[in-house]
Amino acid sequence: MEKKKLLGEERRTKLLHILQTSAKPVTGSELSEMTSVSRQVIVGDITLLKARNEPIIATSQGYMFLPTESTKKPERILACQHDPSRTQEELYLLVDIGITVKDVKIEHPVYGDLTASIMVSSRKEVQQFLSRVSATNASFLSELTSGIHLHTLSASSEELLDEAEDALREAGILVD
Repeated sequence: MEKKKLLGEERRTKLLHILQTSAKPVTGSELSEMTSVSRQVIVGDITLLKARNEPIIATSQGYMFLPTESTKKPERILACQHDPSRTQEELYLLVDIGITVKDVKIEHPVYGDLTASIMVSSRKEVQQFLSRVSATNASFLSELTSGIHLHTLSASSEELLDEAEDALREAGILVD
């Protein structure tokens, strides 16, 4: 039996519900399958939802609904520096502690602040992220700044953020 194709507002309401209740990012293809429309329709719907100030972000793993202030976890921004060969080490070190690496930021001399969403919280997600970087032959943003970059880190407690900061310092990655 063929799934019913959801139309307009009904579909966007369903997309919002899926993203709000999902514990992990949901890809455009998965949303497309769930609503029986093309991935291009999903991209348009997400754009409309964002235009309504719905806190949806696109990550390398898919779309996510950002938590509200009341459910937000502690965060910290840390400055790091390393060459590209240490990216996996850096990310593994953080996710193994229980940290979510939300993004990477650099200060570009021409474009100013550049930020890219990473949203990894497990070794599997780190591997998926690094595989996509490799498969697309993309460069890391930090390659534009001699390895200097910022990460927004999120954790269930300030203690875990302290532990992450200490671990990065010990590994010679943290810029003090």
